[in-house]
Amino acid sequence: MSEAYERERQNNARLEELSAKVSSLRGVTVDIYDNARAQDVIDNTSDTFSSMSTQLKGSAGRLGRMAAAGNKVAILKLSGIIIGVFLVLYYVAKWIF
Repeated sequence: MSEAYERERQNNARLEELSAKVSSLRGVTVDIYDNARAQDVIDNTSDTFSSMSTQLKGSAGRLGRMAAAGNKVAILKLSGIIIGVFLVLYYVAKWIF
């Protein structure tokens, strides 16, 4: 009877060790998943900024062509819009922070 008790105790000890390893593995798996999600967000953000950079370059090119054409009224309107947007963003940022 004592031998059966000893084996049961050993089995329980091994089961606890296995349970600890499984819990540890689950934690690593969750960390990997979180890291992969964060990496996906970073990749999407990078794509967004790349697209924005391309659009900004295109807009700057069009602005340069407009300035070369000499349309001063359009340049003044665009300058006013840019300054207005900057001021709005400045006051919103000042209000939030």
